[in-house]
Amino acid sequence: MSDAGVRAPTSRSQSASGAASIDLSKRDLTLDLARVFCVLLVVLIHLLMVGVGTAPDGSIVVSRPLEEQWWFAPVTWAGQIMPLFFVVGGFASLTAWRSHTRRGGTAAGYVRNRVLRLAQPALPLFVFYAVVIGGARLIGVDPALIDVAVTGAASPLWFLAAYTLCQALVPLMVGWHARAPRATLVVLLAGAIVVDALRYSTGITEIGLLNLFFVWLLVQQLGFFYADGWFAARRWYTLVGIAAVAYALLVPLTVWGPYADDMLTNLNPPTLPLVALAVAQACILRLLKPALAKLMNTHAARAVVFLVGTRLMTIYLWHLPVILLVSGALLLIPGASPTPASPAWWWSRPVMFVLVLAAVFGLSFLVGRFEAAREVGPTPPTPVVAVATVLAFVPPFLVMEFFMDLPTALIGVVLLSAAILMLGRWRPGSQSAPLSS
Repeated sequence: MSDAGVRAPTSRSQSASGAASIDLSKRDLTLDLARVFCVLLVVLIHLLMVGVGTAPDGSIVVSRPLEEQWWFAPVTWAGQIMPLFFVVGGFASLTAWRSHTRRGGTAAGYVRNRVLRLAQPALPLFVFYAVVIGGARLIGVDPALIDVAVTGAASPLWFLAAYTLCQALVPLMVGWHARAPRATLVVLLAGAIVVDALRYSTGITEIGLLNLFFVWLLVQQLGFFYADGWFAARRWYTLVGIAAVAYALLVPLTVWGPYADDMLTNLNPPTLPLVALAVAQACILRLLKPALAKLMNTHAARAVVFLVGTRLMTIYLWHLPVILLVSGALLLIPGASPTPASPAWWWSRPVMFVLVLAAVFGLSFLVGRFEAAREVGPTPPTPVVAVATVLAFVPPFLVMEFFMDLPTALIGVVLLSAAILMLGRWRPGSQSAPLSS
């Protein structure tokens, strides 16, 4: 979850001057607000999805109360906001790329900076899982309970795999967008359709992994169109019509097509309905822009967006482990942990939301420094950046495919450490060859 920031500075003085030179008048603060909203909504949804209670024999039971509700599937048509995050990310990426190249930056430099912003915050989380899983095994905690807790807590890591891939290909995709914007959309859409057709006709789910390219790159391209003003140039009723058609397409896709009506099920591997959601959400975001801009003119809104925005990756990556830890701690307090899915449990969610955010905020003082920009040396050669990008991509991809366990956590620690070292430090005087865009 990256912002539209500039290239990482190479010294503290440059960092300070860079921060001081940010011109908020040229920054679309409504996109920052949208990004913060997306992450906080993810936290809220997970609070409703994770129920921690005790069985009659006193053992700990983890349930999913939200998914047990009859209205869960239709609500995901509005609540699945990850496509919007990739649209906003596309806007930020194009803006950052243009700023980077105006200052003479290379494609390798851009990719290095963006991958570091994803790999650095992920490293302490993989260290945490390695320590927790290893320690739990040593003290004899039920392996089944460890698997359930860790699998759920690490599930958001899929985002790092998808977003690292999209960020690594920004220089290439921006070039295609400049030369043939509509043709690029058509090719990506055709690719997504072919992949889904092969996946569902053969029953081989793994084929759908190819849509990490086609679906998420297509959604990112929509962000490029947003940055270029395509949505701003449409009249309000046109945007309403496009959004309505996009949502309407979900009906045949899920009723007669092969897709689930639950948009969370359509997330991994990504499927065509996410593209329809992205189009609708981009239109809605543009329709809401006047109201959001008015809100962002208030000091209170800017303060909240700044406070949360500077800790966005920390909140996203750590909120589920914190939810489980806080829920487990409340089990030790008599009467503090209502039975999951009971009326008292639902009413307790707002309090839990505040508790979890407060806990993550406190945790950010420990791990949040990994989210901040670091001093880095000269940009490594392009092959080194490419290898490091692959190393950063592999750990979250393994979690997405095989879930988190001790070997995966250890692999993540090793590969992410190597990627960060390769990208963050390089011998002075090294040159990087520009990537083709």
